[in-house]
Amino acid sequence: MKLTTIGTGTAAPHPSRVSAAHLVEAGEVRLLLDCGSGAVHRMAQLGVAWQDITHVALTHFHTDHISYLPLLIMGWRWGQLPPRAAPVTIYGPPGTGALFEQLAAVHGAWMLAPGFPVTVRDVSADEIVKLPGGITLSSHPVPHTPESVAYSISEGNRRLVYTGDTGVSDALGDWAQDCDLLLSECSLPDHMAIETHLTPRQAGALASRARARRLVLTHFYPPVEAVNIGAEVAEQYAGPTYVATDGWSTHF
Repeated sequence: MKLTTIGTGTAAPHPSRVSAAHLVEAGEVRLLLDCGSGAVHRMAQLGVAWQDITHVALTHFHTDHISYLPLLIMGWRWGQLPPRAAPVTIYGPPGTGALFEQLAAVHGAWMLAPGFPVTVRDVSADEIVKLPGGITLSSHPVPHTPESVAYSISEGNRRLVYTGDTGVSDALGDWAQDCDLLLSECSLPDHMAIETHLTPRQAGALASRARARRLVLTHFYPPVEAVNIGAEVAEQYAGPTYVATDGWSTHF
């Protein structure tokens, strides 16, 4: 499996970080996790084959996680030659189908009928979605918005868990138990801590509870970059930790 962190920023404009988007490649699956502001152009800048994305999974409905999805669909239809013909499936928590109906009402019917097959599926918390090549996708509710979920992507004995946006959650740590890679939000420094996001120390505690084999941090508001993120994580988690940037990638 390969992870590329396309967008490691947030809703705050940043000179080098666009909003949330991450690409997981496994076998024939090209799964985009979230598609926030700037993500589509960042993929083009990085040389990521956005044309080949096969699946999208949304963690929640905040603008910095979904706003460039209409542009991605438009790009597949009108921004490549020949236009896309391959199907794409878009997953999300309950309410995703209704969200797309609203998006189509605003942007146009092409959102759901762009000239290639688009399937939009709500995924329940207890559902295991089977993707091509034996890859599985599952979700777990997290404390951020009412619909917010984390995702687990598994191929054989390899497993990645992406927190999306979350507050402190022991249940999430237990659900992520023994994952090979924990892709965790790391939004704010301690002095700005809130219940719906994580600080570096809280992200470290989550990784420790999950016994994650490695921790990759993302979703940085500018103030958190002023602290020693790695050192604060290390107070709670002894494993390898990576402070991701846009375009960072790893195989695992």
